[in-house]
Amino acid sequence: MSSRPAAGGGRWVDVAPDRLSKWIAGFRTRHGSVTVAPAQDGWISLTGADGSIATFHLAPGMALPQLSADASLLDLDRFVAAAQEPRVLGLLLARRNAAAIGVADGPDLVASKVETFYVQARTAAGGWSQQRYARRRGNQAAAGVREAADVAARILLPYAGKMAALVCGGDRPTVEAILADKRLTELAELRQGRLLDVAEPRHAVLLDAIPLARAVPVHVVDPVDPVASPGSAGASR
Repeated sequence: MSSRPAAGGGRWVDVAPDRLSKWIAGFRTRHGSVTVAPAQDGWISLTGADGSIATFHLAPGMALPQLSADASLLDLDRFVAAAQEPRVLGLLLARRNAAAIGVADGPDLVASKVETFYVQARTAAGGWSQQRYARRRGNQAAAGVREAADVAARILLPYAGKMAALVCGGDRPTVEAILADKRLTELAELRQGRLLDVAEPRHAVLLDAIPLARAVPVHVVDPVDPVASPGSAGASR
């Protein structure tokens, strides 16, 4: 389980499908009796007695469960079951010097390829030398993108028909340049919005990306402490 700050406040908690029931039980224990309600920006939310709110969002490729008219904990049970359903995910992790591409069937990596590319380091030289190096680096980066697109076509396209989503990570411009290849149009349409923050792509990083790709994003907002809030008598300066 990982956590990261959320834009606008609160934090995102990525919960593995097989730990989701335990996480919900823990939230109820920590925050008291909960109220269940539909969420405008998610699927369903829990509000604890202390004001804490947990909003559950769909994991990549996850089928949308049907929410009953009167949202209840039974809907959360359906959500957990849907999150645990096995699904095929494509993975495209890319940076300027490398790409790791694979297919995950549930928690298992069933196809993969890691490719590295030579892109010359930046130079401190100025004038014509700097321009020449910049052109060379640009050409090398473009060649790397073409090689990565070739690998993506070879590894991912055979699974595209049963792929629930494509999850990307790494350097956004490089990922977008790869997916701009016309052969990968079908894959680009399956791409999820979130870009995973990953290290230099390699096989171990690809394996570590699978649980991140399958995790359920939960937006958690803790209640504001009136003692610590700005403008309160006890607020620190």
